Amino acid sequence: MQQGILFVVSAPSGAGKTSLVKALLERDRGLALSVSCTTRPPREGEQDGVHYHFLDREAFESAVSAGRFVEHAEVFGNLYGTREDHLRAHLDSGLDLILEIDWQGARQVRSRFPGVVGVFIAPPSLPELERRLRGRGTDGEEVIARRLAQAIEDLGHFADYDYLVINGQFAVALEDLQSIVSAERLRSSRGRDRVDSLLGLPDS
Repeated sequence: MQQGILFVVSAPSGAGKTSLVKALLERDRGLALSVSCTTRPPREGEQDGVHYHFLDREAFESAVSAGRFVEHAEVFGNLYGTREDHLRAHLDSGLDLILEIDWQGARQVRSRFPGVVGVFIAPPSLPELERRLRGRGTDGEEVIARRLAQAIEDLGHFADYDYLVINGQFAVALEDLQSIVSAERLRSSRGRDRVDSLLGLPDS
């Protein structure tokens, strides 16, 4: 069975990453979202095991000590991480997987999954990013200022990724994201086993 492709998608807070990934998953049934673990409390409408695996800090830190996470980080006082066994099980089944994490987590994943495909989503401008953050209506001025400062640092790492998508117009950004997934699936290196099978050649 052909190994699934792992896509790592990162973006500054407010760039529209979550909405884009959700729309992509709705149109592409060959993709699944990797469910990360976090110590932050669930937001309204979030379900355990669907949006995140919600853990208390003690359980999370115990899993870190046991080496179960392929990546983990603390963001705004909350811990986030991805279980390595969950990733490998999905990829070994041939399923293409999207992992939404920050640039620090992406760096950790890349060291253990060298074939990962990195996609960075950026806003069209910082003023637009600030407008989107304020439009949420969920954060105070201090949190917004912190997120904007973090966004500037995050944007400095876009070159670590294979692809850059500017989310100025949602529909255009979504098409760009779908094109990246399609292009990666069509890489000749991923189809070698299929061609060898058609030609009756032994496995490479």
